[in-house]
Amino acid sequence: MTIRPGSIVVVHLNNPTEKFWGVLQELVMTGVYLRGISLSSFDDWMAQAVRGKDQTLGLCAMFVPLFRVERVFLDEPVGEVESYQQRFARRVGVPVERYLGLFEEEDAGGVGGVGGVGAN
Repeated sequence: MTIRPGSIVVVHLNNPTEKFWGVLQELVMTGVYLRGISLSSFDDWMAQAVRGKDQTLGLCAMFVPLFRVERVFLDEPVGEVESYQQRFARRVGVPVERYLGLFEEEDAGGVGGVGGVGAN
């Protein structure tokens, strides 16, 4: 698999050190466009999705300048350690792509936008 727009990724930032999970919107020479949430808020966001109401947390659109980007990883399992996507699906009972309103149409040459429940 390759990292491309529409991929679900984990982005590690420096100065200050932060980690974000989300949908890669665009990777350009100047930085990264991401629709995501801080990993420190991921479990709260997931718990909110389980409750299904009082949506106070959600993904936000952000741009991170390239000088802050340390690493970008695909959100995928490593050995027996689940990916964040797998944790979400197991706990919430629905794939995160469906929850976010992502439409996987790779055969048609693209991936739909992010919207729907849980998106700010």
